[in-house]
Amino acid sequence: MAAMERLDKTILQRHPEFSRSRIEGLVKAGFVKVAGVVASKAGMKVDENCEIEIYVPPPVPAVPEPEEIPLDVVFEDDDIIVVDKPAGMVVHPAPGHSTGTLVNALLARCPTLGGIGGVARPGIVHRLDQDTSGLMVAAKSQRAMDALAKAFASHRFVKKTYVAIVHGRPRLDSGRIENMIGRHPVDRKRMAIVEKNGKFAATEWRLAATDASHGSPISVVVCRIETGRTHQIRVHLASIGVPIAGDSVYGKKALDKRLVPVPARQMLHAARLAFRHPATGRDMEFEAPLPADMAEYTSGIGEILV
Repeated sequence: MAAMERLDKTILQRHPEFSRSRIEGLVKAGFVKVAGVVASKAGMKVDENCEIEIYVPPPVPAVPEPEEIPLDVVFEDDDIIVVDKPAGMVVHPAPGHSTGTLVNALLARCPTLGGIGGVARPGIVHRLDQDTSGLMVAAKSQRAMDALAKAFASHRFVKKTYVAIVHGRPRLDSGRIENMIGRHPVDRKRMAIVEKNGKFAATEWRLAATDASHGSPISVVVCRIETGRTHQIRVHLASIGVPIAGDSVYGKKALDKRLVPVPARQMLHAARLAFRHPATGRDMEFEAPLPADMAEYTSGIGEILV
């Protein structure tokens, strides 16, 4: 019978070019598989003869380059810029996405942005998933960066409202979801509701409309998040039995295929963003209409109040 060893120790023996911290980082990012399954943690016990696959992502440039990418600018002054991010755009450079990001576009539009709040993610105080569309604010000055970062971390004077198109109909017309969200214990690329090693997450939601004219019953749900955890709305709505249409991670592919048209991405949009201006102290509030791919599902419903 083969002996059992820690995963990180086994990798280190086979690949001495890696440091233990590098191995731990690759495991946490979901880049290591054991017998075809994504490794859950660096310290897990594995058969010393087991098959281990390691994907090493290409390096990300230390300093993002400006790129002339069109942006839908909702508001801009000397301190902040508010944009309506399109679905498909990554917010900042990361492995596999070193160009074409919102940061690259912002650096071209705002030449003084470089270095504000850090070199790798200048101006970025909050994020949206790549396939989530909608409103984001970025800082153009260091004073704005400091104030916005504090506001978004504490959630004071910040309100974020999303519109989601989901499969089925919620059991209730409104509700509040409170729990802990953390990394999935097995699939490190997913988030999950956990009992420990997670962060508190709270989402208030209400049913805005239902429709059955697209091949399968869908609902429009408006969510206001009180915390900003990774994949929070996607995890929370799936947990109450109404996964977001087109969500390839937490959704239902079989139900997606019944919809006409079949969604090409998760139907989630950051529709309203409110915060206190970091320099003037004035309360600001912005709205962004549903993008065309989501509006196609709501065309027969009427106005969606967010």
